[in-house]
Amino acid sequence: MILASKSPRRRELMKYITDDFEIKTAQVDETLSDGVSPSDAVLYLSKIKAEPFRGENDLVIGADTVVSIDNKILGKPANADAARDMLRLLSGRWHSVFTGVTLIKGEKEKSFFVETRVKFYSLSDEMIENYLKTNEPFDKAGAYGIQGFGCLLVEKIEGDYFNVVGLPVSKVYHALLAF
Repeated sequence: MILASKSPRRRELMKYITDDFEIKTAQVDETLSDGVSPSDAVLYLSKIKAEPFRGENDLVIGADTVVSIDNKILGKPANADAARDMLRLLSGRWHSVFTGVTLIKGEKEKSFFVETRVKFYSLSDEMIENYLKTNEPFDKAGAYGIQGFGCLLVEKIEGDYFNVVGLPVSKVYHALLAF
């Protein structure tokens, strides 16, 4: 089994399903069309990450996660200013986290996405600055990680916690069983 993802969080979450997998990644163009929905974005990105490793013998899992608010996709922030802007936008509000997953083996293919709703507390400038100092926001969609210090920002969630971390473990497990 191949996990087509650079994410250390996905690697850890996959271990709940199996230890029998390897990590492979390929350079792919992750540019999205203007106006693409978050669900379509993660389905597309998970597929293009898995596709380079399509083969008769290996089952490949591709995954990608985005944060969305007001129909705007928030990717990984380019710098501290971008992270600060994202956190201010999310402050005190509900947003959605989408993870798309694509399973491929030979000609067989299945894709799905999971959406989890997350509500942030209202964040003061001091809280945002303190969070930026952790360096957590810089490699995560939406500029936060719920599994780290970012948990202090989250008031509540509706849906799959592990989806917010980056892989809806239970859904992937059951999809693998059915695949």
